[in-house]
Amino acid sequence: MTQPPSKNPLKHLRHGDLRGIAQLATEATTSVARIAEGVHQSVWDSLGVAGRAPGQTGGITGFVYQAVQGVAQLLGKGADTLLATLQMRLESRQGSEPATPQREAALAVLNGVMGDRLLASNNPLATPMTLRHQGLALDWQAPPAGLKPKVLLMIHGLCMNDLQWNAQQAGRVVNHGETLAATLDSTPLYLRYNSGLHVSQNGRELSGQLEQLVDQWPEPLEEISVLVHSMGGLLIRSALHLAQQQGLAWPAKLRNIVFLGTPHHGAPLERAGNWLDTLLGSTPYTAPLAQLGKLRSAGVTDLRYGLLLDGDWQGRDRFERAHYQRQPVPLPEGVACYCVAATLAAKRSTLSDRLIGDGLVPLRSALGQHDEVQRCLVFAKESQWTTFRTGHMELLSRPEVTQQLLHWFTPVAS
Repeated sequence: MTQPPSKNPLKHLRHGDLRGIAQLATEATTSVARIAEGVHQSVWDSLGVAGRAPGQTGGITGFVYQAVQGVAQLLGKGADTLLATLQMRLESRQGSEPATPQREAALAVLNGVMGDRLLASNNPLATPMTLRHQGLALDWQAPPAGLKPKVLLMIHGLCMNDLQWNAQQAGRVVNHGETLAATLDSTPLYLRYNSGLHVSQNGRELSGQLEQLVDQWPEPLEEISVLVHSMGGLLIRSALHLAQQQGLAWPAKLRNIVFLGTPHHGAPLERAGNWLDTLLGSTPYTAPLAQLGKLRSAGVTDLRYGLLLDGDWQGRDRFERAHYQRQPVPLPEGVACYCVAATLAAKRSTLSDRLIGDGLVPLRSALGQHDEVQRCLVFAKESQWTTFRTGHMELLSRPEVTQQLLHWFTPVAS
């Protein structure tokens, strides 16, 4: 008799995950204590009772809050030291156990929501950027056999990972990239990255990794094509802009970019989150709670307007409601660019294009259209395609999307 699959989530954890979770628990405890103290002092302020500092209580109450935070940090450091030692011993005895898709999906979401904080605190749950082939990170000291002179690189979106290119449709696996790579006679590569970092930070690292790819590829690399979903489109545009400024070699190998549901000009849900920050901060009683909204990552706030470059966000409060004056970055010259946009509506209209879109990205944003002419991305008419009654995530699983890609890249018989 077949045993039902285990519902125990702990089976998906690796030894190092416990250390990362302990660090998160410590940070959560201290953060909640700070918020509670802030609300507490807001009440005292309304009664004319001053605290030690803005948002901090005084006297015995202040001592209690300090004690809670101090004990949490002390216990956290002790647990981190113990778990780090235990992790090294277990991994030296048993080796590195394979990760499950469930674990990788959970880590992808965690990194998307707060990956910048994970990296800043050296949390082992932070995802490093890697180029991957057949489920493994590329090792240039021992590259896999059978690599072709052409490459198709696939870049996932926010809170996702490379494994999710294998999407399910009616019980069958759909992978647009694998099908397209076969058509282009290319080696399919996948990028895995921490989507909670600024787009420009990831773009800089991706540019460096692609330069290394051109330099380390076992045989002369002829061309690179890129298939991206959602945030991945912002990432490749950022990387390409930076590489061209630095005069790197890999942009000369780039031939095609296909964008699936990329928020070129931002996504309204992040703008809604920004409005919530403003509303919570409008009264002294709710102002401490606004800190909860500010836990969202730099990658998430970059999606508000589709920020690509360091100069778009450096020196600014990324939670400020003011409109960002981002630098226009046009589509690259000499590269064939295609875009697939989706809408949940049955047909196009002004309302559905701007407000509905695919549920996350407005249709005009996905098509690169903007009210300011200098910000419009000019896709050739035959290089853009819209699919109806389709959600943002469905772009990865719809067979008709695969067929459109094949239509674009299959040579016409003479």
